[in-house]
Amino acid sequence: MGLLHSPDRGRHHPTPGDRTAQEDPAAREGPPNDPTPDAPLTGAQPVGVEPVGVDAVDPAPSDERPEHTRRRRRPGPFTLLALPGLTVVLGFAGVMAATGRLPSPWSEDSDAHPATAGSSATDRVDASYVPWLREAARTCSLLKPSVLAAQIDRSSGWNTDPATLSGTVGIAGFTKSQWRTWGKDADGNGKSSPRDPVDAIMALARQDCALAEDVTRLRTRGTVSGDLLDLTLAAYTVGTDSVTRAGRVPATARTYLTEVKDLSARYRTFDREENANPGTGKASGVLAPPVTTLVISSPFGSRKHPLTGVTKLHTGVDFAAPRNAPVSAARQGQVVFAGMTKAYGNRVVIDHGTIGGRRLETTYSHMSSLLVTAGQSVETGTAVGFVGSTGLSTGPHLHFEVLVDGAYTDPMPWLAVAR
Repeated sequence: MGLLHSPDRGRHHPTPGDRTAQEDPAAREGPPNDPTPDAPLTGAQPVGVEPVGVDAVDPAPSDERPEHTRRRRRPGPFTLLALPGLTVVLGFAGVMAATGRLPSPWSEDSDAHPATAGSSATDRVDASYVPWLREAARTCSLLKPSVLAAQIDRSSGWNTDPATLSGTVGIAGFTKSQWRTWGKDADGNGKSSPRDPVDAIMALARQDCALAEDVTRLRTRGTVSGDLLDLTLAAYTVGTDSVTRAGRVPATARTYLTEVKDLSARYRTFDREENANPGTGKASGVLAPPVTTLVISSPFGSRKHPLTGVTKLHTGVDFAAPRNAPVSAARQGQVVFAGMTKAYGNRVVIDHGTIGGRRLETTYSHMSSLLVTAGQSVETGTAVGFVGSTGLSTGPHLHFEVLVDGAYTDPMPWLAVAR
């Protein structure tokens, strides 16, 4: 049904040159309800056509409305009903996402999130593996079950399906050549295989401990510096040669270290049995003073190196002392290193065995000369050298370090005179 129009309203109004179109009967048809659809226009030219033969005159005033303008479309019923509902749904989804209640797009067994699948990381480990992780960690004092578990998680996500592993085999990710070096039949089933989780766990511990021995020797000689576990993990992922060239943890290994440390925190429950009765490893007065007078010129802790300008951990205590003052062993033990190094100058490292179940070592650096050799046994108070300023040093002093399970610690609480 069309809108009601006057005879002229809504029609095409031809220009003077559109005579043919004006005479077209179809063009003159009005709306169905036009009261005079075919009435001829008498005594006047068609509306919109200038008079012929006379000057144009202004049209007479008319009370007709202006031409029909396009009306603004109002929202339809779908918009009015659907838009509020959509807003509510989106708002609810936003709240659920913010509170972590939306389901993950990955299934719990997805490899996309190996460290976080399931309710906890430990739930992903077969319970029968945990005693073997603890047994493997006893291979050397550096290791903990949580560290081994983190390495395996980082390597394979505890996936025992070899078809999903690329280039390496088993949960610990051994290559064929690596397995020939480290692999053994650990569980006594008559076969050594990297696909056997128990064999793989024990082999990983053997590999880590061998790397720890390598970097310990490098650190003892002053070739590298840093935390023993960090250096060991770096050697595992990029190789001992890369660590040696860098003299510290190389930049290429930092991502791996960060990931393993983050993962190991999730497996700390595996360490509980291991540390059920660990003892403190400290006892007041277990070490004798290495020099006669303990005047501290630089304490243990972070500092800016006076020569290199680099701010990092000062791994020991500097005792100011006259040049050629005697330096003595702080406790009985065996000399594991005695020689010249670039950074520490003349340096001695003594292994004191275990105290409270933890391995204890002391070091003596920057000496002018040495009185002991590697492999020699010493007693508390045995002279090992003389105060000097060799290596990276600004003046005569003794740089004295205490290491517990390979980690640097503040020496002062260990000394008999410390209060």
